Amino acid sequence: MQRTFLVLAGSTLLLAASAASAASSLDLNLSGDAVQFDAAGEIAPGIALGGGILHSDYRDDATQGHIQLLGVDRNSDLDIGIGARWSQYDTDYGNGGGLGLGGYGYAYLPQAPAVSLGGYAFYTPSVVTTSDLDDSLEVGVRARYAFTRNVDGYVGYRRLRADFDTSPGNQTLDSGAHAGVRLTF
Repeated sequence: MQRTFLVLAGSTLLLAASAASAASSLDLNLSGDAVQFDAAGEIAPGIALGGGILHSDYRDDATQGHIQLLGVDRNSDLDIGIGARWSQYDTDYGNGGGLGLGGYGYAYLPQAPAVSLGGYAFYTPSVVTTSDLDDSLEVGVRARYAFTRNVDGYVGYRRLRADFDTSPGNQTLDSGAHAGVRLTF
């Protein structure tokens, strides 16, 4: 359990360093119960590799790390990405990982081009999970504001839940409002 977390944390940091050098983005958000760091970079035109880690004390101790490969497109109207994500969990309820599908989408407001509204969702079904994890779902919505060409600030709401063999029913690992900043290079 601890070893899995250390490997995942190390992989995420390595990915962050690699993404930062490959013209990409770094994202940090905070809430009263959680901290999340993400990094992503285009490895080819329209293909982004990313990863991140979320630690939450929402109800009990929970850490989720992920690595994802997405097809992406960003223009003056939309910012979208769709693809696959491996998520790994180390929680008081259980541990495990799985391969999920999902993506994100944001629309820029024509009357306020610095503002974008949207959200994201990733679902991992039980057929592609390991260890204690049965399934998981992470969803969120955000309102972003581009302070400069390279700096976005945002407020949002996130809900992360997972079902483990070792605990009855779905467990909400994180839920609530957060604020963050995203740097693009």
